[in-house]
Amino acid sequence: QSIYTPYRRVLVTGATGLLGRAVYKEFKNNDWDALGSGYNRARPCFLKCNLLDEDAVRGVIQGFKPHVIVHCAAERRPDVVERHTEAAINLNVHACASLAKEAGGIFLIYISTDYVFDGRNPPYGENDAPNPLNLYGKSKLEGEREILRHCPGAAVLRVPILFGEVEKVEESAVTVLWDRVQEGAESCTIDHCQQRFPTYTNDVARVCRNMAERALPDPSLRGIFHYSAKEQMTKYEMACAIADAFNLPSSHLIPMTEQPAGAGAQRPQNAQLECSRLELLGLSVEPTPFKTAIRDSLWPFQHDKRWRQTVFH
Repeated sequence: QSIYTPYRRVLVTGATGLLGRAVYKEFKNNDWDALGSGYNRARPCFLKCNLLDEDAVRGVIQGFKPHVIVHCAAERRPDVVERHTEAAINLNVHACASLAKEAGGIFLIYISTDYVFDGRNPPYGENDAPNPLNLYGKSKLEGEREILRHCPGAAVLRVPILFGEVEKVEESAVTVLWDRVQEGAESCTIDHCQQRFPTYTNDVARVCRNMAERALPDPSLRGIFHYSAKEQMTKYEMACAIADAFNLPSSHLIPMTEQPAGAGAQRPQNAQLECSRLELLGLSVEPTPFKTAIRDSLWPFQHDKRWRQTVFH
C-alpha cells in the first residue's frame, strides 16, 4: 500500500499572517502539498524566508519546485506604510519583482487591494483605471505591475478589507473593533463615512484554490481579478453588527460622520469591487454572511461566560 502524496505543490508567502494562514490551510486540507513561508512570525512547520533576499527566494523555489505560488506577504497597514515607507516599498514592490523573476512557468497569484482605486466612482471593474490615494495603494499597484511585467502568466487578485480567525484582535481592521464593542461603559466614536466590504479570509482562500486548480490545466487564466463580499458597511455598522452577533449592547457606539483632521493616510470613500470576471469563470465563492464569519473569528475573545451559555445551551 503506497502512501498517497499530493503531487501538486503550492508555496504560500506571508503564511504566518491573517490571510496567509487561511490560504495555507485551504490548500493543505484539499490534497495539496503546501509550504508556507514567513519572516517576522516564522514558526515550526513554516519556513523562515526573507523575500528581499533574492538568493533565498531562488533557493526555496528551486528546492520545493511549486506548481503554484500565492503571494500574501505585504505591509497592509496604510499608516505604517506612510511612516516606514522604505521598508514597506521593499516588501510591497521589490519582493514582487524578485518573486516574479524566479517564478518562470509557475502559476503566481498576487494578492492586491481595492485601495488601488480612489473610491470616487464605484463599482470598479478589473479594467478600470487605478488611482491610489495613499502610499499603501500606490505600493500595491507598483507590486501588481512588477508581477505582471516579469511574469505575464500571473494572476492579480484584488480584495477589500479582510478579517478572519485572528491571533490577536489588532490583526484585522475589522476585528480590532471588538475592544470598542466590549468596552460597553465608555462611549466611543467610530467612522461612519467610508464604505467598506469586509471580506472573510476563508472565502478568499477558497477563491485562490479555485484559481490554482483551474490554472494548472488551463494557462489562459491570467491578469487581474476582483473578489469581495457583498455586504456594504462603515466601521460603525461593522461594530454594531459585531455587537449584535454577540448579543452585546451597541448604544455606547457613536457614528462619526466627518473625517477628523490628521487622520493618517487618506482612504477611498467607496472602492467597491465589481467581481463578475471570477463569477463568469465559475471560480467565485458565495461570501460567508458577515455575522456568521465574525462569530467564528471573535468567539475565542469572548470573556463573558454567560454569553457562551446563552448561545451553546
